[in-house]
Amino acid sequence: MHTLGIATVCLSGTLDDKLTAAAAAGFDGVEVFEPDLIAAADGTEEVRARCADLGLNVDLYQPFRDFEAVPPDLLRANLRRAEAKFAVMERLGADLMLVCSSVHPDAVDDDDLAAEHLHLLAERAADHGVRLAYEALAWGRHVATYDRAWRIVRRADHPNLGLCLDSFHILSRGSDPAAIRVIPPEKLFFLQLADAPHLDMDVLQWSRHHRLFPGQGAFDLAGFLRTVLDTGYTGPLSLEVFNDVFRQADPRVAAVDALRSLLGLQEAAGHTALPAPPRLDGTAFVEIGAGPGADTEVTGALAALGFTRGGEHRSKPVSLWEQGSARILVNRAAAAEGATAVAAIAVESTDPPASARRAERLLAPILPREHRAGEADLAAVAAPGGTSVFFCRTDAAAGWRADFAPTGEAPDPGAGLTAVDHVALTQQTDDFDGAALFYRTVFGLHPEKAAEVAAPFGLMRSLSMTDTACRVRIALSVAAVRRGGWAPGVPHPQHVAFATADITTAAARLREAGLLLAVPGNYYDDLDARLALPPDRLARMREHSLLYDRDEHGEFLHCYTPVLGSRVFFEAVQRIGGYTGYGALNAPVRMAAHRRERLARG
Repeated sequence: MHTLGIATVCLSGTLDDKLTAAAAAGFDGVEVFEPDLIAAADGTEEVRARCADLGLNVDLYQPFRDFEAVPPDLLRANLRRAEAKFAVMERLGADLMLVCSSVHPDAVDDDDLAAEHLHLLAERAADHGVRLAYEALAWGRHVATYDRAWRIVRRADHPNLGLCLDSFHILSRGSDPAAIRVIPPEKLFFLQLADAPHLDMDVLQWSRHHRLFPGQGAFDLAGFLRTVLDTGYTGPLSLEVFNDVFRQADPRVAAVDALRSLLGLQEAAGHTALPAPPRLDGTAFVEIGAGPGADTEVTGALAALGFTRGGEHRSKPVSLWEQGSARILVNRAAAAEGATAVAAIAVESTDPPASARRAERLLAPILPREHRAGEADLAAVAAPGGTSVFFCRTDAAAGWRADFAPTGEAPDPGAGLTAVDHVALTQQTDDFDGAALFYRTVFGLHPEKAAEVAAPFGLMRSLSMTDTACRVRIALSVAAVRRGGWAPGVPHPQHVAFATADITTAAARLREAGLLLAVPGNYYDDLDARLALPPDRLARMREHSLLYDRDEHGEFLHCYTPVLGSRVFFEAVQRIGGYTGYGALNAPVRMAAHRRERLARG
């Protein structure tokens, strides 16, 4: 098993904040970023002792820049600088230094000279018990690819000189990692891992601001890691991620996300001891916290949609509302007056204990829960954003439903709703990437196509995730930049979408109850212009405030309730054919309509 490490540059705070967070998350080692050490209040020896107390190995000291293939006067200055850094490393207890390929304007394009200089540096390093890991920066002045860096290292021919491979520098250039297989494992001194979105921009700016933890971007990191490990590489798997959000976020949270990402990457690469994610068979229930006042709004909307209050919890102020296999729990004690929130999502797992064990291995500890004798003891973990996640099975003979005493209320004929189609959760900016990572790894979901929408209150990013059979869908969204509190009026809205094969009936029932969100006529004029739908169909859609989308696979019709309480609303959706999206292009229309409705209510 490889040790797992993280560069201190990944995290926010002082060096001690970063070390404490890395150790608490469970990392084995750290790369000490030189600016962090320079700014530290503790002396180098004290930092070494602190790492030892925390159980952290100092895997790497970095970076040493602009050394090789330079004029003699610069070489002399560089060697003097290197001697000073070797002394620092001895006091720090680090024996490996990262040497980046030069970007100095006076560096020359001469591999033989670069190899000569690196050999000389390795000789000096060996006198101090230090090894050097040479890394090709993607923006290096002359050495910008790993294969050229390897040619120079091979030519330098010194046992204290090897390579550092960095996934960002290799994959951002579109380089083929396949040639890594010919590098002897003993010359692979270090491996740095980072993901990133595909962006068309200057690679230096891309690197400095937009790297992500594994699994949060678009690189094939699993394939890259397999290639490296197939060489026989035995060193640490270490994260080096430059990201503006991570550098401002709580380091304790970011460190947990970071380690979770590494565990998920090892699994994706086929090098893991994680328990496999059990199959998910759907959403068992969604629990909505609804405080006094808001609870009547939520239950009124459920009744309008044809849900029946089938049970009351035997010991808690929680009611069970059902229609088909769609189940909503309304918890009257889980929110303040007038407030609403998606308090929990329960998924149907073929093996709930195994799902819980996987969650714990992925740093999502089981939440303590109070329950009386005879009540279901459901395993719950905390997801980013404050939502709890339950793993359960809904059985006729036993299970969580036995905790609810039947009300005896006559079943409503219903509005044709059959199941929970998806749950949509808006995240805070700092939580978005971590939340996506959580649901992808802990649930074993895979991400669908990300989207960006120019909404009335700023740019919105969204990312949905689902299982292979599309039985469980989680849709995440975030406002990329939010200034002030006035604009949306609904901070971090959440909603539950119900599947139906008869969207018109659901919309008609909501309209009859005064709970159908009105869509402006301009929307349907645009639909007519763009898509030339049959006039009678367009008229029905206009009458029932139905929103519409289609792609090459099928069609999508949906409608909404107003916001109920502070932030929750419902959606009814009808998927026709093979459509798997969420009608993202309609989000600005829905957001504007929600604002109008709330202003009208005062």
